[in-house]
Amino acid sequence: MIRTTRIQDVFRIVLGVGMIYTGLAHLTFARNEYIAQVPTWITQDPSFADIIILFSGVIEIILGLIMIFKIGSRYKAGIALGVFFIIIFPGNINQYVNHISAFGLDTDLKRLIRLFFQPVLIIWALWTTGALQYFKEKEHDDHKHH
Repeated sequence: MIRTTRIQDVFRIVLGVGMIYTGLAHLTFARNEYIAQVPTWITQDPSFADIIILFSGVIEIILGLIMIFKIGSRYKAGIALGVFFIIIFPGNINQYVNHISAFGLDTDLKRLIRLFFQPVLIIWALWTTGALQYFKEKEHDDHKHH
């Protein structure tokens, strides 16, 4: 069984609260800014982009609740959130490439710096849930059995 430390739990809960806040922002006050980030190669239809934003907002709230309340296997929640951060990364790239000002990212430098924060979020999700430990143990077990 994968165990996490108190500090990992604190950071996991902080990430969960952040995900819920972001999800609520998708559904309400920041909806238009998020719609502007949907890559044009996915859709140029604003109403479909809106559906994507609403759907991703709901997913963020669900993932946030799972992170806070440890629903299911913690490490699986971390993996799911890490994968989610990878899936939404094209929106951040789109914002940078197309010079879209949103969320206070009003220069190319700020948008570029934001791109480097995404791996931090992925590692944060994996570390706080014990997923990194799970992968290490799995790799160790795989080597032991072969």
